[in-house]
Amino acid sequence: MEGASISLGKYGVNTMNNSNLLSEDLKTVTLKRVVKDTLRNYFVNIGEEQPVDFYNILLEEVERPLLEVLINHTHYNQVKMAQILGISRGTLRKKLKQYGMLD
Repeated sequence: MEGASISLGKYGVNTMNNSNLLSEDLKTVTLKRVVKDTLRNYFVNIGEEQPVDFYNILLEEVERPLLEVLINHTHYNQVKMAQILGISRGTLRKKLKQYGMLD
């Protein structure tokens, strides 16, 4: 996990270097914790600036890498990908197309 980072646009932060996480065993760090810490850091870093369309930005920042990981994990088996995500294959194909990942 060394060097791994989760970013949200120009205010992204490397959560693996977060001092709160360094004191813990990285094997016990949950996705929820990493996301929460990253979001907290994001809003600290932007200060008084108000993000626009943040929900859609967040979805894209999460969906794209999720799909990339699943493509590798399932060897691009769309049926398996859809089952893992709990969505229909049609919805999966729509997401893949949205991110330019559809073969």
